[in-house]
Amino acid sequence: MTQKRDYYEILNVNRDADADEIKKAYRKLAIQFHPDKNPGDKVAEDKFKEATEAYEVLRDAEKRSRYDRFGHAGLEGMGIDFGDLGINLDDVFGDVFGDLFRRSPKRGRSLQYNLDVTLEDVIHGKEVTIQVPRIESCPTCEGSGAKEGTRPTPCPQCHGRGQISQSQGFFTMSRTCPRCRGAGTIIAEPCQPCSGRGVVRNTRDIKLNIDKGVDTGFKYQLRGEGEVGVNGAPPGDLIVVIHVEPHERFQRDRNDLITSAKISFVQATLGGNIEVDSIDGKEELHIPPGTQWGAHLRIPNKGVPHYRRSYSGDLVVRVEIETPKHLSTEQRRALEEFAKLRGESHQSEHGGFWDKLLGRHDDEDPE
Repeated sequence: MTQKRDYYEILNVNRDADADEIKKAYRKLAIQFHPDKNPGDKVAEDKFKEATEAYEVLRDAEKRSRYDRFGHAGLEGMGIDFGDLGINLDDVFGDVFGDLFRRSPKRGRSLQYNLDVTLEDVIHGKEVTIQVPRIESCPTCEGSGAKEGTRPTPCPQCHGRGQISQSQGFFTMSRTCPRCRGAGTIIAEPCQPCSGRGVVRNTRDIKLNIDKGVDTGFKYQLRGEGEVGVNGAPPGDLIVVIHVEPHERFQRDRNDLITSAKISFVQATLGGNIEVDSIDGKEELHIPPGTQWGAHLRIPNKGVPHYRRSYSGDLVVRVEIETPKHLSTEQRRALEEFAKLRGESHQSEHGGFWDKLLGRHDDEDPE
């Protein structure tokens, strides 16, 4: 006869472990070696029985005291039938373990929808309608799966519980009812549109307000707009991910809009006002005297609105100075005179005013 192992060793707990530690250790082993998770595995079944026997003794104060004093021999004569300990796993595990062998309500699957919007949409805000394919409750049978005018009947095998209790040796466990597969009901006449499944695939139009200031990667979570839940559970959510399309004239830098404008040498030198394009039309831009090529000038509050704020970023204008390609003799003479007044020569070895104006490099010959 094989000698029994120590109960504390079986559950891998110390001899001074309290009731909660013992119950937690048993949960872990029972989940690992439960027959439903290891069908046909005799080793797992034996380990499950061994852990259950150890738990039955150590959870009881009187039995544990006798075992601590006298070992396995101390349990003899107590009227304990190890062939039928009668442990109900539902009492031990409750909802934590119930999902292993019963069908429970399951929340519907959440969906993701990628939405392309324009820069104008996120500056002005916009209401859009998106078409989302999803699994929905069958409108004909209202999700029951039964033919219109009929209804599911309680399963005669499990009496509507969706599970049956079954004794195996010294423990009792619950299993999913094989007849109704955990539903608790039987459908005699299935609904034709959904073939008795209670759900159909449909494309739903959903309206969404695009807020001002959102950017690529922004997510809207629409509660309950995902797929239908199982066994009365709530539906999943719809996650809408925003993607802002590139614009042909403007680049976005957080809440600023960046564009470019060309001005003449005279405007750059003397300053003045010019008109530039914004997302909403023409805007006046002041050019300070002495503006250099590549300068960034700002028009406040003409960029992208801050998300859920009353103010916006700026319109940033990158200045490009146009160099005249063709000069009349009089214009050239005037510029040469101007260069002399500045003490520069357009034929300087290092490139003076004239070369800078024409954008000519040192290795190019003057005309």
